[in-house]
Amino acid sequence: MSEFEKCTVDPAAREMLVKAKKIGFLTSFDRAKAQEPRCNFGNSGICCRICLQGPCRIIPKKLGANKGICGASDYTIVARNTVRYIAGGASAHSDHGRHIATAVLHVGEGHAKDYKITDSAKLLKVAKRIGLPTEGKSINEVAVAVASEALKDFGRQDTAPCTWVESTVTEGRKKKFKDTTIMPSSINGSIAELLHQTHIGNDADPVNIIFSGLRVALGDYDGMQLATDLSDVLFGTPTPTVTEANLGVLDPEMVNICVHGHNPLLSQVVVDTAREMQEEAKAAGAKGIKLSGICCTGNEVLSRAGVAIATNFATQELAIMTGLVDAIVVDVQCIMPSLRSLSECFHTKVITTMPISKIPGSYHYEFDEENAVESARAIIRLAIETYKRRDPEKIERQEYKNKVVAGFSLEAILEIFASVNPDNPISVLTEAIKAGELKGVALFAGCNNLKGTHNQNHVEIAKKMAANDVFMVATGCAGQAYAMSGLLTPEAVEAYAGPGLKAFLNRISAKADLKTALPLIFHMGSCVDNSRATSLLTLMANELGVDTPDVPFVASAPEPMSEKAVAIGAWNVAMGIPVHIGVIAPTTGSDLVHGVVTQIAKDVFGGYFIMETDYAKGTDKLLAALEERSWKLRIRSAAKAKYAERETAN
Repeated sequence: MSEFEKCTVDPAAREMLVKAKKIGFLTSFDRAKAQEPRCNFGNSGICCRICLQGPCRIIPKKLGANKGICGASDYTIVARNTVRYIAGGASAHSDHGRHIATAVLHVGEGHAKDYKITDSAKLLKVAKRIGLPTEGKSINEVAVAVASEALKDFGRQDTAPCTWVESTVTEGRKKKFKDTTIMPSSINGSIAELLHQTHIGNDADPVNIIFSGLRVALGDYDGMQLATDLSDVLFGTPTPTVTEANLGVLDPEMVNICVHGHNPLLSQVVVDTAREMQEEAKAAGAKGIKLSGICCTGNEVLSRAGVAIATNFATQELAIMTGLVDAIVVDVQCIMPSLRSLSECFHTKVITTMPISKIPGSYHYEFDEENAVESARAIIRLAIETYKRRDPEKIERQEYKNKVVAGFSLEAILEIFASVNPDNPISVLTEAIKAGELKGVALFAGCNNLKGTHNQNHVEIAKKMAANDVFMVATGCAGQAYAMSGLLTPEAVEAYAGPGLKAFLNRISAKADLKTALPLIFHMGSCVDNSRATSLLTLMANELGVDTPDVPFVASAPEPMSEKAVAIGAWNVAMGIPVHIGVIAPTTGSDLVHGVVTQIAKDVFGGYFIMETDYAKGTDKLLAALEERSWKLRIRSAAKAKYAERETAN
């Protein structure tokens, strides 16, 4: 096996890593290797940097060093470090949601001329769900009311529950969250209180700290739910679309613009505006403008506009290294600062757009929702001018690309299921599970983490789950890993699905009115769109007459990396879901905290973390969890039918 085969399973990335070595550029893969061996104190979570007396490192068997200078034990330090990850992740997702909600408010008030309410039906649906009257009101008035309600969730000063949690989970979860005091009232307030709670000299009780972390995690869920809802309202609810993925989507005859980050407010306008500026690109000698995406901004425009995916997080540098990217437009989150130094080796312009995410030396076009189209035009014109300065000697076109079938919002999935059962679409999925055709449902989410081989865990776990008849949905960089690997296609169904899953998908494909057959995995969108998967879970629970911990549903982040992944994993555990992560989280420094998140959490919430770096073992544990829940569900269903027969007879 070559050194590059150990780095990634993606053949396009391997070729570009060879180029990186030739030109002497150190990529994320080189920097990851240079960090080895990693600090064991940090890896296990027992390094404390909360105050300036430290950092304190816990050495259990060394007298005096078995606690921090303030006297904090390993369990306090590990718990504090863990929940601060959650706070960081919740801040990122909720701030995204706040931006979207503010934009919807301004559209409703008539202040954002470059935006409109695209999906009024979704707006009315959301208003009804959260209990707002709509009769006799204009769409703009409803938009103002819904957006105002969303913004209340950020700064509410009373104890009323966050609206988007309260209105989207099962009755059983609402009771559980209230009984365990983790139901949030305010996203911002919960985060501020947690940071205060974990300040030096405050809470030393690890269980109390973890419960506060779960409250913040549910705030993260709330922000994600409202971000998904209101993005659909602004830009449209995704429907199935066919496109392509991997570095081969970059076209040497086109002006190539990559959109990268997580907030669709500007990127969607760039996509729409580029359609109107094709002639300007042709006047510069190109055949037109080609948009492609990286990370979750890429997923947003993929789902709604069919924009191709160039690559995912770990290999974002390699897109520039093709010599074909004229501009990379970034907003927030998961953007490597190294893009700017790499761009100096090529002609690419790195363009930042948000005030909280600047890179020294890059071009900055401040995002302004009142002049979004004007900003988009300026960005596109810069890319067109840059196209003229391409160096043909530095171009290395990639041929690797795969067909992609994506755009599976919850609404789209239910419409597809309705082709089989129009009266009760969700029963198409639950009945297949009860009949044993499917073992259950798996959500794949998360990032890339170069502690392992890029995309390997994503791809191999999905293949094994498919062979074992698991219905799969995906979000974020996981979805992009499957897109790049050719798993979001009907052909992948034939290649990898077990007999039950294959029969299920083919039966629905034959009924649904689609341009193409269904793919092996349903890509549901960006990181914030994990909310769509939870809405699917809630529908399944209500249809089955159980709470979410009883549903044959599991989640996996095969390569988690960011604080956002920690927050998502935490609220999935609170929802009652077994959550596999393909790294060992920094909780092992405390047996108590590690035991809480991997074992005791199951007793309280029904969900728990499975930490397993070996993809084969991780898959086996996920399948075991599904089989246990499916078995219990069948026993419960059989018992219910039996007692129903007795009551009828009597």
